[in-house]
Amino acid sequence: MGHVEDRWYRAKRDKATDEVVLNGRGKPVMEPTELHGKGLRYRVRYVDPDGAERSTSFPDRQKKRADDFLIEVESHKRQGTYVDPRAAKKTFRQQGDTWLKVQSDDPATREALRSRLDQQIYPVLGDKPFTVIEQPATIREWLGKLADAGLSENYKTVCFTIVSSICDSAVDDKIIRRNPCKVKSVPRPVSRSPKVVVWPEARLRAVESALPGRFRIATKLGAGAGLRQGEILGYSPDDIDRDAQEFRVERQIKTVKGVMMFALPKGGKTRAVPAADSMITAVDGHLERYPAVPVTLPWGRPDGPPVTVRLLATGDGGRLYRGDTFTKVVWQNAFRSAGLEYRNRIDGMHALRHFFASMLLANGCSIKELAEFLGHSDPGFTLKIYTHLVPDSYDRARTAVDGVLGRPVLLDGLGTA
Repeated sequence: MGHVEDRWYRAKRDKATDEVVLNGRGKPVMEPTELHGKGLRYRVRYVDPDGAERSTSFPDRQKKRADDFLIEVESHKRQGTYVDPRAAKKTFRQQGDTWLKVQSDDPATREALRSRLDQQIYPVLGDKPFTVIEQPATIREWLGKLADAGLSENYKTVCFTIVSSICDSAVDDKIIRRNPCKVKSVPRPVSRSPKVVVWPEARLRAVESALPGRFRIATKLGAGAGLRQGEILGYSPDDIDRDAQEFRVERQIKTVKGVMMFALPKGGKTRAVPAADSMITAVDGHLERYPAVPVTLPWGRPDGPPVTVRLLATGDGGRLYRGDTFTKVVWQNAFRSAGLEYRNRIDGMHALRHFFASMLLANGCSIKELAEFLGHSDPGFTLKIYTHLVPDSYDRARTAVDGVLGRPVLLDGLGTA
């Protein structure tokens, strides 16, 4: 059991007997020590769960605070929730940098996390110790700054999730006892998924016609196989399994720290998508006009091993485009050429995947199958995005009931009801 030591006063002892001198009420007579008036008065001494001696000091007139601290320490020791007070002096940045190292093997993901930390989190929280971070008011203040910056709810949700995850790691490392992001007084941002807008077929045809010939196959791969932009730009005709009539989605092209590279599709999973006859015919026609170009890029990381792949969609002379450059230079220019207004968040290349999803759902494809074709690990996520595109079941229900209960019924052979 620990104790509270008064560094400024001690019990007076009789010089002849060395016994404690008592006053008229039987209490020890206190006398100043050599440290009287110097430094903090009260020192709490205790032994931590690892058997090491610890101490924490408090100033004059704060004896109750020192007593309460000792009671709290002993209580947390019994409950197994003890935290070394010195550990909370660690800064949020120090913990965040440690947390970041083990978040993902994907360098692009780590780069995105690093960007959010450096831009939206560290400028406010980075240099604060966890003695300050663990106060819910600190998190509320930071959320207020995000709101003042006019950031979207979805982006605020992403940043909040990062901060909460780092605080969770601090709890696990016994730096703080609780995650301040999880208390009731801290409002968690709520992300909002905009309702998917599906292109009419005429818009798809117009954009396809306006694209340069070398890239018209992009609309086929997106709207006919559900590929993402990076998967389209990294697609090879060698990935088509003609016997099984499947498009194997094996890779994407992504850019990390300014370096283009091949990598596994989003989520680190390859997949197979049914290849319609018309799609295979379209790929073959494209290859006749624009033969596949061998391209060598590092695999998996900027300094990864070089891999050569025959790509289906490249610019003149095998030119490659980064995703954002392709969007601005090739994709958006097709809208201008077609005389179409380009609508942000509606007309990006992801619109091709939405077209693919709506087409399959309208023709009876299940959510589970669609999730597999799109590369979603959770069909629930797919349903959340496309639930409003699932065909109305009311008509099917009415037809089913009418088909059974709507037939004429014979009553004892006397006629129909």
